Amino acid sequence: MQVEKREAGLIPQHYRNWQGRPEWFFNREHTDTYEQWYEGRYKRAEVWQKKVMEQLVSKDKRVKTLLEFGCGTTRFTRWWKEIGIEATGGDLSPLMLGQAIHLFDGDLVLADSHHMPFKDHSFDTLAFITTFEYYKDPVKVIREAARVAKHGIAMGMMNRNSTKVVRRRVQELFGANPFYLTATFYSPAKLTAIIDEALKGRNYSIEWTCTGLPKWFPVQQWSLPLGDFFGLYIKLEDEQHL
Repeated sequence: MQVEKREAGLIPQHYRNWQGRPEWFFNREHTDTYEQWYEGRYKRAEVWQKKVMEQLVSKDKRVKTLLEFGCGTTRFTRWWKEIGIEATGGDLSPLMLGQAIHLFDGDLVLADSHHMPFKDHSFDTLAFITTFEYYKDPVKVIREAARVAKHGIAMGMMNRNSTKVVRRRVQELFGANPFYLTATFYSPAKLTAIIDEALKGRNYSIEWTCTGLPKWFPVQQWSLPLGDFFGLYIKLEDEQHL
């Protein structure tokens, strides 16, 4: 009897795609070192990212519960809980969630953000932290977020208006830095236009702020659309949808 040899990996090679594209978050070579990346050279950036996201979300006093989609290893999901918000995490990658269950003391769901497995208004707000850039249908994702969220949507984004975008694209030409090959970089203006399309007919307001500026720069956060990262909060104000 001949036994068929099968690949022993957690995710077979031909399944390491999403939306018809190979993605780094389905590759253990990258997901296994994700937490180390945050503890290393990215640590300072993370501190400022959390500062701007807390400022934006804390202004909406209605927010007590939060669902973070694209939570990864729950780096930010853990932090939401630290600042007093009851957080739940969702992600499409079993490799990421395989680490998350050992790091996060809360609920996790394996799902696609284009089809969120939650009833309408299940959480006060939805959060996307450096994950929205990978969605092929951003309008659909925003509409899903506005369906599941009662009061708002928080978005932490890699900014298109940054010199680091040029550096990343150059690195990709030489076969380095695979993390952004399929990413779409947004500016505050470009993202706002997509939000306006997705939420046409809804009553909402938008606030954003930028960070990710060079260490030597005299300020580290401002209201100009320049910097490696911007935080944006959509405040849903039409209570009749609840």
